Amino acid sequence: MTNNAPLWSPSPQSLETAPITAFARQAARIAGRDLSDYDALHAWSVEDREAFWTLVWDYCGIKGEKGARILADGDRMPGAQFFPDARINFAENLLSRTGPDDALVFRGEDKVERRLSWDELHGLVSRLQQLFRSRGVVAGDRIAAMMPNMPETIAAMLAAASLGAIWSSCSPDFGEQGVLDRFGQIEPKLFITVDGYWYNGKAIDVSEKVSAVLEKLPGVDRAFIVDYLGKAADTAAKSGRAEAMDAAIAAFEPGEVTFERLPFAHPLYILFSSGTTGIPKCIVHSAGGTLLQHVKEQQLHGGIVEGDRVFYFTTCGWMMWNWLVSGLASGATLLLYDGSPFYPDGNVLFDYADAEKMTFLGTSAKFIDAVRKSGLEPKKTHDLASVRVIGSTGSPLAPESFRFVYDGIKEDVHLASMSGGTDIVACFVGAVPTKPVWIGEIQGPALGMAVDIWDDDGRHIEGEKGELVCTKPFPSMPIMFWNDEDGSKYRAAYFERFDNIWCHGDFAEWTGHGGIVIHGRSDATLNPGGVRIGTAEIYNQVEQLPEIVEAICIGQIWEDDVRVVLFVRLAEGVTLDEDLEKKIRTKIRTGASPRHVPARILAVADIPRTKSGKITELAVRDVVHGRAVKNREALANPEALDLYRDMPKLKS
Repeated sequence: MTNNAPLWSPSPQSLETAPITAFARQAARIAGRDLSDYDALHAWSVEDREAFWTLVWDYCGIKGEKGARILADGDRMPGAQFFPDARINFAENLLSRTGPDDALVFRGEDKVERRLSWDELHGLVSRLQQLFRSRGVVAGDRIAAMMPNMPETIAAMLAAASLGAIWSSCSPDFGEQGVLDRFGQIEPKLFITVDGYWYNGKAIDVSEKVSAVLEKLPGVDRAFIVDYLGKAADTAAKSGRAEAMDAAIAAFEPGEVTFERLPFAHPLYILFSSGTTGIPKCIVHSAGGTLLQHVKEQQLHGGIVEGDRVFYFTTCGWMMWNWLVSGLASGATLLLYDGSPFYPDGNVLFDYADAEKMTFLGTSAKFIDAVRKSGLEPKKTHDLASVRVIGSTGSPLAPESFRFVYDGIKEDVHLASMSGGTDIVACFVGAVPTKPVWIGEIQGPALGMAVDIWDDDGRHIEGEKGELVCTKPFPSMPIMFWNDEDGSKYRAAYFERFDNIWCHGDFAEWTGHGGIVIHGRSDATLNPGGVRIGTAEIYNQVEQLPEIVEAICIGQIWEDDVRVVLFVRLAEGVTLDEDLEKKIRTKIRTGASPRHVPARILAVADIPRTKSGKITELAVRDVVHGRAVKNREALANPEALDLYRDMPKLKS
């Protein structure tokens, strides 16, 4: 494979059977012109947004009343309203099938394995709906969950959504303050959690944390404890406001789930920003916008159809959990996993793929890189015949990892590298099943998303790095931020840079194939000598070296300028000596440019990351400059920050 040839191209058969092909034919009849070329289809999707989103509604089989108007105030950001007369219920659309086939398959490491059929899922949602209604839950109430990625979490979310309640979740590995920083802002009526969870083969008890959190959430009427470790009753007994979930739902017989149809823009989810620069922002997403974006992405971009078996490695504190759950709306079986993706070894997710005939295998860029560096080659040890698509997101996928997917995992697979965010609970750029996959490139802008890359003066640029923007409104823009009465925090987050233009905060570049390369977050962009450099450009070079496990770099203010400082976590037994430093600098100089070469290279034992696995350049930058990190609770390993404080080599 060379850079002059694509890593993968769709076969004639896959082109013909891809859902996006049938969609494009219907779109062509509406537009009155040929839209078989993806670029033409995308151009139409942003030119005629009313026709495009109407077709998404119809083609993807949205259940509800569409209403007369499709788009009101369609040029305003924020302010545009999609389907302002529509009435839908999110849960009604996800509980799309009945019968004995699997709806959910769950593995909790190698300790727990369970299955729920579609009929069993309906029954559990019915009992939870009755429970919630008996406790006075009505539309607009908040239900918060500190839960693993397990069937009860999905069922409880669906029961909440069926009533019009607003769901918000995090994973049980969050610290007490991290939970309170999130749920304390939204004042939930009910709190759902577990007695513990499994990680790296160990049982982690959370009973003390549950009691501590409930003490500081006085607005919670009741907490329900899901039995995972067999200690739900004991955990519930430690708090006067908690009871075991199994006992609570035992009073109700499974029946028909009822659905309250509400406006398209009725709130569904509250998601949280990472919180590494302050208390997390509470981002409120609509039922209609979330549903429409997800079915579009999953069916048209991901090729997901009824009967597919869809997996994404995620926790309930990452937006990819919300994305995964929406797979039910396409009639797909969801394959859930909770725990370490490397327990008992790095084969566990590939074992799962073979055992359950996984068709969509979703994970993070960091996981793919970790498998590559571990020396594993699933291509040689696993069948993976059922896997059509491998999804990657969370951070930019390095060119070496693109190549590894095909060399080390599966040769004939559609690698779907995606980028979007919690802010939109969706993707701006992502997979295109009808286009080739080129090394290091995301295939193209998502349908209906008027994505562009601008320079600092707001001008379109190609072949240069700039700000990723969206120039027209889209359905999954947040409704609002919670506790932001005048909308000032919302506007400041996305619209301060360019008036009426969504500025996402990614440093990006168009490619000659019409694809996109994400060079990292623009707020973490380095500026040595006034030249903007994306951190991902450095990582893509350094992390190819076998001596380097991973890296993080920052811009340090130095002598009235900014110098690049690179921190590296070394492979076992490796020392950062003069020869290795020279090797790193040469790799960066030849693979990127002389301007990318760091002024300082330092070895560290650990790199701080958020709960969703993203490295945190801004937190490291604050520590190096002696500034307080405002929200250490947002980090999975906050103790790692102490490694960067008062390093002698940073003072010379």
